[in-house]
Amino acid sequence: MKKILLTAAMAGSMLAGCTTNNKPTTNENMAQELQLTQEWDKVFPLSDKVDHKKVTFKTQYGLTLAADLYTPAASEKFKVKSEKLPAIAVSGPFGATKEQSSGLYAMRMAERGFVALAFDPSYTGESSGEPRRTASPDINPEDFMAAVDFLSQLENVDANRIGIIGICGWGGIALNAAAADTRIKATVASTMYDMTRVSGNGYFDSEDKEESRHAAREALSKQRLTDPLAMAGGVIDPLPAEAPQFVKDYFDYYKTERGYHERSGNSNDGWRVIGTQAFANSRFLYYINEIRSAVLIMHGEKAHSRYFGEAAYHYMVEGKAEGYNTISKPNPNPENKQLLIIPGASHCDLYDGGYTELTGKGEPKNLIPWDTLAEFFTQNLK
Repeated sequence: MKKILLTAAMAGSMLAGCTTNNKPTTNENMAQELQLTQEWDKVFPLSDKVDHKKVTFKTQYGLTLAADLYTPAASEKFKVKSEKLPAIAVSGPFGATKEQSSGLYAMRMAERGFVALAFDPSYTGESSGEPRRTASPDINPEDFMAAVDFLSQLENVDANRIGIIGICGWGGIALNAAAADTRIKATVASTMYDMTRVSGNGYFDSEDKEESRHAAREALSKQRLTDPLAMAGGVIDPLPAEAPQFVKDYFDYYKTERGYHERSGNSNDGWRVIGTQAFANSRFLYYINEIRSAVLIMHGEKAHSRYFGEAAYHYMVEGKAEGYNTISKPNPNPENKQLLIIPGASHCDLYDGGYTELTGKGEPKNLIPWDTLAEFFTQNLK
């Protein structure tokens, strides 16, 4: 019997002819019109140093993502109209929207001369995808890569100088995307979570045993039959007095005027209970020790999540780290990898630099080193 080898390209060409209800599954059939809010509804004020507009772009899965595009305001300094600029795509935190932390990061980078895109991931915010607030270890890195596609085609962007920023849970997703897509020349993971590790092992790896994972799998398997659309709830409200400090920090950001937004899952009803089920059986960071491009992992000294970033850095550079069973080879380009610990900062301090920066209330502070981030991208997006 003759063996037949079917390559990915051949499979793709064959699937292109498949139909659903006798209609070709083309990009036109997948297109979705998004109703985007045009007024400024961010949790931070618009800087007069940038220009802003709403945009959309598509992923290879046919989903349409909504985004805010920030560019340096036309000036002699940046020569916006005559010079192609480096660009940065930003997303996160996990469960947040572009009106929150990612938009602030994008705006601050645009103030410093970058074209910056803050996007809502698939199934969240103003982006398309049903049912809402569903995560995927495949689709989420694709969101970043589709953002790179979009930026690469802008007239004022140098397609050879594109970086990404992932915040909180999107820090691990950003590292995964950088390992997959060599067009990404520089990556920042800020106050990062590895969502696959915490989904499979629990916080601080406290549930890193087969019995715990089996119990969780049984519960999620039953949930799929009882109520697959049930939401898990966002940040707990009202806040219990005995809540851990990091939960109090989340409340202070997501549930107060500091960071509350009506489209944010963390501010409201959270993710679907089964929405991250696939994360527990996946590992985002498996190949990050093979990332040749530049990476900066930034964490707060007092962040409960600091162990994620430190482990990711050591695994990326050395090929081994506590919390990872995989032993691999050291990175071929360790010299362009950095770990930056911000003194005195908590996890949520790196969402917005500290509440006082935006409101003027209390003692002035900004715990995000914006100029350091800009310098990292400038040096590595050449």
